[in-house]
Amino acid sequence: MTENSLNVIPFRPEPAEVLTAEQAVIGAALLDPTRIPDLAELLGDPGVFYRPAHETIWRTITRMSAAGRPVDPLLLTDVLHAQGDLNKVGGPGYLHTCIAATPTAANGEYYADLVRAGAERRRINTATSRLAHLAGDQHADLADVRTAALAALADLASGETWLDPVPLGSHGALPTFPVHALPAWVGGYVEAVAEFTQTPPDMAATMALAALSTAAGGRVNIEIRPGWREQSNLYLVCAMPPASRKSDVFAFMTGPVYRVEDELQAGAKMAIIEAQTAKETALAEVEALMNKARKNPDLDRTHLVAEITAARMVADDITVPPTPRLTMSGDLTPETVTHHLGVHRCLAALSPEGDLFDSIAGRYSSKPNLGVFLQAHKGERLQTDRITREQPTVDKPALTIGVTPQPAVLQELGAAPGARDRGLLARFLYSLPPSNLGYRKIRTTPIPDTVATTYDVRLSALLRALTSLDEPVTVTMAEAADLAVEKLQERYEVQLRPDEPLAHIKDWAGKLVGHIARIATLLHLADRVAGDWRAPVEPATVDRAAEIAEYYTAHTLAVFDLIAADPATDDAHALLQWLQRPKKDGTHRTHIKAHDAVASSRRFKKVADVEPALQLLEQHGWLRSDQPPASGQRGRPQAVTYRVHPVVSTPTGTDATR
Repeated sequence: MTENSLNVIPFRPEPAEVLTAEQAVIGAALLDPTRIPDLAELLGDPGVFYRPAHETIWRTITRMSAAGRPVDPLLLTDVLHAQGDLNKVGGPGYLHTCIAATPTAANGEYYADLVRAGAERRRINTATSRLAHLAGDQHADLADVRTAALAALADLASGETWLDPVPLGSHGALPTFPVHALPAWVGGYVEAVAEFTQTPPDMAATMALAALSTAAGGRVNIEIRPGWREQSNLYLVCAMPPASRKSDVFAFMTGPVYRVEDELQAGAKMAIIEAQTAKETALAEVEALMNKARKNPDLDRTHLVAEITAARMVADDITVPPTPRLTMSGDLTPETVTHHLGVHRCLAALSPEGDLFDSIAGRYSSKPNLGVFLQAHKGERLQTDRITREQPTVDKPALTIGVTPQPAVLQELGAAPGARDRGLLARFLYSLPPSNLGYRKIRTTPIPDTVATTYDVRLSALLRALTSLDEPVTVTMAEAADLAVEKLQERYEVQLRPDEPLAHIKDWAGKLVGHIARIATLLHLADRVAGDWRAPVEPATVDRAAEIAEYYTAHTLAVFDLIAADPATDDAHALLQWLQRPKKDGTHRTHIKAHDAVASSRRFKKVADVEPALQLLEQHGWLRSDQPPASGQRGRPQAVTYRVHPVVSTPTGTDATR
């Protein structure tokens, strides 16, 4: 029997008339709310809707109606927004799309029948397809096949509609970083570090991109086509739990950055000291003249003022260069980040922890100052508010961020006021790899010296070459590369439509092609460390960048799910795992009550603790509640009994988190 065998059934698109009928049912309810109870009775389980967005809208409509609240498009929009579901269902405009698809509310029952029939056909198709797949599995136990077939047939004959439950998460096993898309000298080191540290390659690869971005960000820009330019700095985050050897991986991947930074500081030390000495000498001359004026009030004031003015001008003309910096460290508040960018313009905030996110999320303020992080990603003019500078603004600031916080830090960032609405979350590329804890090899292969040396030498050379540029350089894309980007734009534009995969993260996905261009620039530079890196970017490089972007897209979807998750989701996962385990006699639970879960798990202390998880499982179709009839007597009401979806107890099992 194969794992997750329920999930290999071929996908068959739903007929367009069923989807139109679903829109019409919603439209009928909004046009004539008095029909909602009759429509709800005809439909039964809200899971009959094929599109998840339609089910979410319908559940909200019926809850509003049952609570005696008026239902109209504006009020429904407000409730969906308060639930955090408005963007997921396509925004307020999609409600009007449903209304426009409804010729008349009088035909609402007819459309409800079509929706119900479509669900029934899907149920029969799913059951027969699942049985056909299981019967064709030569590794499946024949007794299990018979049991599953009889259970499915009994379910179909009973007329009770159990639709496929909705997974608790919208993603399955997340992809591993496509290391082969990196330049060979980078990818080889990533794989070696991952093997030696027994960590997912995702972490080393993400920090490698952060190191390349540190070198190029703000120094090399990319012109995709006339009028469209992007900087090459990235905001990268790889979330890993504690004890994941983040510090070790971080040190390996960023080591050359800090060594070159030390080298630049050592090389500039003499010039800085000379300038400081010259300026202090000039200022001392000014102070000496001032003392002379104080002690000799009878001297020619006109001549003395002219002499002091000349000395001041000499002192002011002496500029002490700042100590070269590639990175920022310490307590990075928005104010200190702004200050450092005001001095250096191009910098990186690199850390194996999530301290920077603590600051962004508002550790020092109830209203975080996000401006610098928004402007320094795009390169928008930055106001430094430094009264000692003649030019208090910085043109084209470029900040690179490369951090490896714990996953919980991302949830805190997501909850920060304005982080989503103002577009900060949309600027990050997210990685959420699984931990190797508990499965790591004890004795591992050391990183080959040649692999480590090659990475060190080439990254150092790139850092030196780009930091020595007097002005930012713009590279262009070959015509074929521009066409490749255009195809990517067309592809992702479709995925932003309602009910498409990226519809609920439009803010992030809208920047995806720009991120691809930035990644392509970094790959292009790394490919040509010893060659002509000013040559146009080739289409093959764009393809590799797009593959890396696909990886980050899958992980970003998971991260946004994590950010939006509440404790009930984790409890629901735990409860479902308990339901999937057979009892001591080998049978599975077909009915449960809340106190059953409390008695069987240390996770829940009382019935009130488990009820949110039960409700969530019911909403996703894993459970059905049978409300006890009213007895008319005083006292505590009878406990609700929940029927368990048959799929939970079938031998094929299911993947609840897909």
